[in-house]
Amino acid sequence: MDEALLRSLTPSVLTVLVRRGADFAAAEDAVQDALVEALRVWPADPPRDAKGWLVTVAWRKFLDATRSDTARRRREDRAEEEPAPGPAPALDDTLQLYFLCAHPSLTPASAVALTLRAVGGLTTRQIAEAYLVPEATMAQRISRAKRTVSGVRFDQPGDVATVLRVLYLVFNEGYSGDVDLAAEAIRLTRQLATAIDHPEAAGLLALMLLHHARRAARTAPDGSLVPLAEQDRGRWDTASIAEGVVILQTALARDRLGEFQAQAAIAALHADAPTAEETDWVQIVEWYDELVRLTDSPVVRLNRAVAVGEADGARAGLAALAELDPSVPRHAAVAAYLHERDGDLGTAARLYAEAARRAPNLAERDHLMRQAARLNAGRGC
Repeated sequence: MDEALLRSLTPSVLTVLVRRGADFAAAEDAVQDALVEALRVWPADPPRDAKGWLVTVAWRKFLDATRSDTARRRREDRAEEEPAPGPAPALDDTLQLYFLCAHPSLTPASAVALTLRAVGGLTTRQIAEAYLVPEATMAQRISRAKRTVSGVRFDQPGDVATVLRVLYLVFNEGYSGDVDLAAEAIRLTRQLATAIDHPEAAGLLALMLLHHARRAARTAPDGSLVPLAEQDRGRWDTASIAEGVVILQTALARDRLGEFQAQAAIAALHADAPTAEETDWVQIVEWYDELVRLTDSPVVRLNRAVAVGEADGARAGLAALAELDPSVPRHAAVAAYLHERDGDLGTAARLYAEAARRAPNLAERDHLMRQAARLNAGRGC
């Protein structure tokens, strides 16, 4: 039994059901029932057309569940639309499903959370970390989103901005989290950028390509993190960098700046530097100023503090950092780095250890612990 095949077909089957009138929650249940049936039947009798089989079985499961509802007559009418057994179109419906989940009845934040959970495959914990909120808060948000769309027809796709936000968060989780979703996010964003004329779709694709180009150099053979300044730039994917830069330049030429284009511009400046010492930090600070204007995000301000520290010295970076709430994720790690640059090794070691205790994943925790140990060893502690 190829469980990977079942997982890959799930978004397409779910899309077919919601497009035929099934409400989202009922469609999810029907697809899950069809997957269970496939696990039971396929080992002894594999179908010639896996997707067509799943669509047919899932639709029947949906009809079985809805016929018992009080609106029996209306739902029985839908039975006439039951897809006939046979080959199903070999189209990739995943991107369409992203748009369907970004339903106009939902707020953008709720639509993103629902899509990440239902289509992106992220856990509630991962989504909560991306949104900087407690897991319980995110669980309630997702539950409310499901209740909101329960019973509505998915014939009004959501807006492009919401879908771009989902793809961005899926890529970020795939790039640094427990599940490898980065390549899938790039594939879908490339489809979207090709299908629509939208500078931010191009900006997001450029950003993904530029970040993904550095992926091979981000970890050592033992799995430990390698900071950007210490990465072997000979391992960066120059073809992806070149493609990302061309896409970004085309988007910027339209003079409709958005946050993904600004982030891509920062990534391009890092990629353009032959060595870490030759990085144009002054221009990077200017792009972070644009990002602050566009988003006013505390995470953007945190990253800007690092850039200011590189461009104008550690004291200037610490002054910029002092304007932020210490509860912002990775605040302690940035403070540790800037204090180390300023020569205050004792404070830096303490902050590295504090940041390690708050790290969102094992690789980052281990890296921060090694930084604290290095400084303590140098001080003879």
